[in-house]
Amino acid sequence: MLTSKKILIGICGSIAAYKSAELVRLFIKAGAEVKVIMTPGAVEFITPLTLSTLSKNPVNIDFVKNSSGEWTNHVELGMWADAFIIAPASANSMAKFANGICDNLLSAVYLSAKCPVYFAPAMDLDMWRHPSTQKNIGKLHAYGNTLIKPAHGELASGLIGEGRMAEPEDIFSFIETELMVNKCLQQKNVLVSAGPTFEAIDPVRFIGNHSSGKMGYALAEELALQGAHVTLVSGPTHLQAQHKNIRTIKITSAKEMLNECTQLFPAVDIAIMSAAIADYTPVEVADKKIKKTESEFSIALTKTKDVLAELGKLKKENQLLVGFALETNNEVENAKAKLDKKNLDFIVLNSLNDKGAGFQNDTNKITILDKKGGIEEFDLKSKTEVAKDIVHKIVSLLHA
Repeated sequence: MLTSKKILIGICGSIAAYKSAELVRLFIKAGAEVKVIMTPGAVEFITPLTLSTLSKNPVNIDFVKNSSGEWTNHVELGMWADAFIIAPASANSMAKFANGICDNLLSAVYLSAKCPVYFAPAMDLDMWRHPSTQKNIGKLHAYGNTLIKPAHGELASGLIGEGRMAEPEDIFSFIETELMVNKCLQQKNVLVSAGPTFEAIDPVRFIGNHSSGKMGYALAEELALQGAHVTLVSGPTHLQAQHKNIRTIKITSAKEMLNECTQLFPAVDIAIMSAAIADYTPVEVADKKIKKTESEFSIALTKTKDVLAELGKLKKENQLLVGFALETNNEVENAKAKLDKKNLDFIVLNSLNDKGAGFQNDTNKITILDKKGGIEEFDLKSKTEVAKDIVHKIVSLLHA
């Protein structure tokens, strides 16, 4: 479970603050050590005595002293935690976090935090939808924080819609999975492919596609952050891997991708093939630039070997193999066919019919289909967040 994990819970002024008591109880029951920070507004909704009793620690409210009258060091609190969960996170507090406003202890600790930060918003429907709130959420994402999306349901105003804080059990489950990921992927060897391939016609021209490699690079970074040793086989792209646990192998053609991946695959625990590998390549490659002399010009193409299918043939029982499917029609049916045919554990489906998904974008909208028949749809998210969703799926399979 979560024995020895240090959990910091921040509570903002919101009617949903009553749910925080149950959240504290769940983490304590799981063996974690819990400390609580409240904004001055939060004490109007739930008493510090309740939370200090449940957490077995004084509740921190002010810059200079906590509920036991002891001095508070916001820097130490920010460094103490393994995870910092702000639940409920009000629109006001998120605006402060996003813009560096430090007028209470909770915002000061947020700015000092060295651990992953998660925020579970709670507010009325129109507040949640307001462009300023969404802009602030975008900033928090950009800072590397994680959103635990609010639920759809009845709100304190009586309206029905998004803005209801996620239930404590769901928040706990989400954080538990996040913390398990690190443990689960420590020392795991992972192969990731990314980007396009370029199939040469002559020394100047090639056949290619619009893949930027952003999804594959985001996956490599997320896996490395969670402790995995990642080998990234990348087609031509301007991107550079940042994490020290990522070894990058640059290739150009589908044949080079095949050779690298089939050599590396037997030694890895997990392989995620997100590259957009060319299906066809020229039969002959001219050794000099082809001159534009004819009004019509034809190139004979031959089919490339399917890298994912080849890995599926090599796959052992203790390996996980993940593929991607970019479709324009009959999306789910085509993805299911690839899942079965190529011996995958799950496949990540993108549709070019979804605005903001596919090549070149910084966002993606995916559906995950697994070999047991499960189908899970996700909202449009940044590719960094999509990478986290895919890694969560891998972790769930490793623990199945």
